[in-house]
Amino acid sequence: MLHWQWPWAIPIAFAAACAIGALAFWLNARGGADPADAEAWDVDDGLETELGARLARQWRRLNRAAAALVALALALACVFAARPAQVDASDERSATRDIVLCLDVSGSALPYDRQVIDTYRSLVGHFRGERIGMSIFNSTSRTVFPLTDDYAMVSRQLDEASALLAGVESQDDIDDMTDRQYQQVSDWLAGTQNRKNATSLIGDGLVSCAAMLPGFSYGRSSSDMSRDASIVLATDNVVSGTPTYTLDEALAMTSKAHIAVDGLFSGPEQSEGDEATQQMRTLIERHGGVFLTRADGDSVDALVRSIDARRTKDVENAGRAAWTDAPGWWTLALAALVGAWLLVAWRLRR
Repeated sequence: MLHWQWPWAIPIAFAAACAIGALAFWLNARGGADPADAEAWDVDDGLETELGARLARQWRRLNRAAAALVALALALACVFAARPAQVDASDERSATRDIVLCLDVSGSALPYDRQVIDTYRSLVGHFRGERIGMSIFNSTSRTVFPLTDDYAMVSRQLDEASALLAGVESQDDIDDMTDRQYQQVSDWLAGTQNRKNATSLIGDGLVSCAAMLPGFSYGRSSSDMSRDASIVLATDNVVSGTPTYTLDEALAMTSKAHIAVDGLFSGPEQSEGDEATQQMRTLIERHGGVFLTRADGDSVDALVRSIDARRTKDVENAGRAAWTDAPGWWTLALAALVGAWLLVAWRLRR
């Protein structure tokens, strides 16, 4: 359905074009020589030949064609001023979730972090419109990338991390690393070991990851939250040192702030039944999260389903319609008229 957003612009533009044309005609007539003073001559003798008469007729036809093309182009320009539009009807959906990937990079968890990174990469492939951030921690934390919906950048960062961590999966891998590779890993871990005699402070790391989410520092209430928030915590839950927050305390804080925390175990398979692992499972599940180990064959799908189940803030508007500018065919017609006029004008010059 064709619609004019500014229909009043057509008569205004047409009137302005007529006024400009009339002014140009008047100025041209006013600036001409006085007929009484003009020298007159007869060109009939020059047109008596067949060639002369044919060229004169051709010149008159080309002039009429040029004038007609200019008039049509001017009329289309007036149409453009009215902004031709059409109805754009579509279903719109916007995701309103923030997800932070929270990774333990302490010595006990680092050899298994590449598998966790690959799990994160699989998670990103399932998301559409969510904002994603990533933080790594040991005794202190470092933000790898803040909340963003630039999935190309996220995938690039995760790919680089996966390539770096491939060199620390075993002692043999570490022994085979070049100085340059070792330095690259050290640079990636920079900022995560700023406290002496302390590693893998999991509760502190979780709080730092939660601080990346809007509103955590002053508390979030369910009534004023505009976005859902989730944290995917990957750790082996082996603490060495005295943390500011225990994992239980950190989970209590995130739960109070309405931030869901899911857990991924990053450690050797033989440790999945250890007390620390079972304690982490209990705490995560007590606060409504999903706890997964590498032994879970469908871990990525299970985690994605868990996050999708919390999709309470997605907005769906079916059948939303709006007027959008549609100059397509009008633009083509104007371009064709201008091109034809240029061709006629070139022919007249010859």
